[in-house]
Amino acid sequence: MRIRCKPWAKPELEACEFCINEPEALKGKWKQEFGNDAPIYLELGCGKGGFISQAAPANPAVNYIAVDIKNEMLVLAKRKLETAYKEKNIEMRNVRIFIKNIEQIENVFDKTDCIDRIYINFCNPWPKTKHKKRRLTHFRQLEKYKMFLNGEIWFKTDDDELFDESFEYFEQAGFKIKFKTYDLHSSEYADRNYITEHEKMFTEEGKKIKFLIAYHDK
Repeated sequence: MRIRCKPWAKPELEACEFCINEPEALKGKWKQEFGNDAPIYLELGCGKGGFISQAAPANPAVNYIAVDIKNEMLVLAKRKLETAYKEKNIEMRNVRIFIKNIEQIENVFDKTDCIDRIYINFCNPWPKTKHKKRRLTHFRQLEKYKMFLNGEIWFKTDDDELFDESFEYFEQAGFKIKFKTYDLHSSEYADRNYITEHEKMFTEEGKKIKFLIAYHDK
C-alpha cells in the first residue's frame, strides 16, 4: 500500500523528545540513553504503533525501541504512544523511536547494546522470489541481528508462505525454534499477545496468526 506524503511528519518527529534523530550516534550506548540496566526490547517495523503503544506503557520495567522506515508511519506511532501514556498517567521514560532502513540496522546497534528481545510483527512478506531477500526474517537479516541480540526473536505473521520459509532462514542463521504455532490466539502465548489493528483485521478475515520464538546460542 502506497503511503501518502505528510510534510508535517518529519518536523513533528524531530521535535519529539523520545524520537532519536541520529540513532547511529547511540551505537553501543543504548543503556546509557535509557540510564538504567533494564532489558531492552526492539520492535523492527513498528508501522502505526499498534504494538509498541500497548507493550511499552504496560511494562515500565522494560526499555522499548521501535523502528520504522517511513516518517509518515512513525509519526502515527509517536502519537499513539503519547495517547497511551497519557491515559495511564505515567511518564514516558522507557521508550525511544527512530527512522531507519532495517537493512542497515547494524549501524545502530552492536554487541555491547545487548538487545534482549526483537519483535517482528506482520512484516512485508515480499512474495516475489526476487524480493524475498528483503524479508525481515531472511537469513541475511538474521545474521545482522545476531551481532547485538542477547535473547530471543518473537515473530508473528498472517502469511503462511513467509512463516514456513522463515524456518529455513532461522536454521541457516544458526537459530533454534523454542516455540511455534499456526494459531497464536489458541496457544499458551495468547494472554501475552498484544493484538494490533492489522491482526484484528486478519483474524476477522478468518486468517490464523502464526507465531514463533527463536534464539541462538552464542
